[in-house]
Amino acid sequence: MNQELIGILDQTIVMLQQHREDELRTLLDELHPADLAELLEELEDEQRAAVVQLMSGPTAAEAIAELELEEQAAIVTALPPEKAKAILDEMSADDAADLFAELEPEDAGSLLQLMTQEDATDVRELMTFPEDTAGGIMTTEFVAIGAQRTAADAIDELRRAAPSAETAYYVYVVDEQGRLVGVLSLRELIVAQPDAEIRSIMRTNVVSVHVNDDQEEVARTVQKYNLLAVPVVDDQDVLRGIVTVDDVIDVLEEEATEDIFRAGGVSDAEQQLDLEGPIWPAIRARLPWLLGLLFLSLVSGKVIEGFTPLMDRVTALAIFITTMAGGAGNAATQALTVVVRGLATGEMERDQVGRVVWREARIGIVIGAICGLVLGVTAMVWNHSPWIGLIVGLSIAINLMLAKAAGSLVPVIIQRLGLDPAVASGPFIATITDTTSMLVYFSIAALILGAVL
Repeated sequence: MNQELIGILDQTIVMLQQHREDELRTLLDELHPADLAELLEELEDEQRAAVVQLMSGPTAAEAIAELELEEQAAIVTALPPEKAKAILDEMSADDAADLFAELEPEDAGSLLQLMTQEDATDVRELMTFPEDTAGGIMTTEFVAIGAQRTAADAIDELRRAAPSAETAYYVYVVDEQGRLVGVLSLRELIVAQPDAEIRSIMRTNVVSVHVNDDQEEVARTVQKYNLLAVPVVDDQDVLRGIVTVDDVIDVLEEEATEDIFRAGGVSDAEQQLDLEGPIWPAIRARLPWLLGLLFLSLVSGKVIEGFTPLMDRVTALAIFITTMAGGAGNAATQALTVVVRGLATGEMERDQVGRVVWREARIGIVIGAICGLVLGVTAMVWNHSPWIGLIVGLSIAINLMLAKAAGSLVPVIIQRLGLDPAVASGPFIATITDTTSMLVYFSIAALILGAVL
């Protein structure tokens, strides 16, 4: 929260305490919905309810829609029925559906009864779709018109429907059965002759998504074609709704956050930071992951244990254990990041896996050769032994090459198993490379020192 908004927060609290409702209402009307949402987050429950009561229905609906779903639910259920109805009447159908999905069934049922029959039907329909699909994030508020109508008719339809539509940048063209057959941008409609038939000026190569498409696929489609909204159709190509760019931004943020948390081995339940909440849910979520990695890391310990007699004879080998493991882990994480992003954005196709792994392996060869030369010379000078330098240099070169290949291959294997490649996390890769790097390091050491000692 910036300083200006902190000042407004202080003013709001003072005005509430002094019952200066008219002044506070004027202050609230001047704020952007996103700022209002941030303001509501900082207020106590009673203060929050009082502030929402002072907002107009449209303003309150926009501000509440900016909040997290849990906070939306807490606010709406605490309001008097008439105020809740005023807010729900102004909320877009997709926002209302998301809100109702967060509520207890009895609360959702009570609030649905406050809505008009048409709006309640739209919300119920949206709630039938899985939340991470096109149907789950679409809105049913759009502008559609028949192909036989004229441009003037379309503009009249825009004037009528635009106030309640999610976006009015596109007019979708449908046939008698409601199937999507074309699309017009607002610009194309404005420059067309008023008596021109829609079928003569519409674009028929419409980019659309299916109601059951994953939300990530929808986001990629909007991003690829630079759309402000994408139509959603069913198996019969009937236009069911649209997904707008603001919903796509939310999806991208949600998916990026999810991947970041999974890459760190953190569960979905912890994606909302709760500084006041209990710590046990976080412990239960993280402990199995870390325990599993700890037991996996014991394999590295057993590898080192097997070469203990060798380290007793040449103690200098112990100095470079952390360097071997750390260097390999860092190299694998770099490759992992590149590949997981490629899989997430769709830039990496199934038939490109071999090329990607080979590319990363070649990168590992070059980087490994350079790092091996630098570290090998350093080890040789440091220990006054060319053999230690050769062991260290050759080991780090091989380990970096293998780590790059592993970092690019593991997420692909996990995706082939039907899992999210983001679970091929940094800790998991690091544990694998710890074991392989130790095995390579001490095996090379045993071969070289066994030949010269």
